[in-house]
Amino acid sequence: MYIDFQPELSNKRVLLRPLHVDDVAALLPFALDPELWEVGVQSLDTVNDLTTYIETAIKEREAELSIPFVVIDREQGNVVGCTRYMNISEVHKRLEIGSTWLNPKLHGSGVNKAMKYALLQHAFEVMGFNRVELKTDERNRQSQLAIKSIGAQYEGTLREHMITYSGHRRNTVYFSILASEWPGVKERIFSKYDF
Repeated sequence: MYIDFQPELSNKRVLLRPLHVDDVAALLPFALDPELWEVGVQSLDTVNDLTTYIETAIKEREAELSIPFVVIDREQGNVVGCTRYMNISEVHKRLEIGSTWLNPKLHGSGVNKAMKYALLQHAFEVMGFNRVELKTDERNRQSQLAIKSIGAQYEGTLREHMITYSGHRRNTVYFSILASEWPGVKERIFSKYDF
């Protein structure tokens, strides 16, 4: 299995390209919005927080631990968020799609679904992974609904799985899609969109 740690993914709605430090300026107008971090593991409160977040993601990419992307909305032609492949296991042919955050003004706009389609298609059809995992805070109902809406199956809740920046002991809800399920999910969920 070969993994390209700096791929560029795209469809008609979104472009996902490798995240770089110079993306701070494009992300800054919405990255510090408290709404994004209400139920997050961490919080971005300052420009330095955002810069550190991006620098850490790049170091993880260099160590081949994750593949971070900046998300560009092709309709608007501007940067609208971040996402990444993470917890990559070549041996077990699984990875996680996570650390996803988008400009709150675009929640419900279809950008997230187009982005997830690009990520899932690449993971299963190009990289040949067997399993894609997604997880979220139990309190984040919006995220759970979004994950279910792309055909992911609920697997369970890990109690007090993580401690957030505020000290909250987070219960983490796990979902997944398997390679064997992908053709059906692609047809049932994504065929109705013009991505």
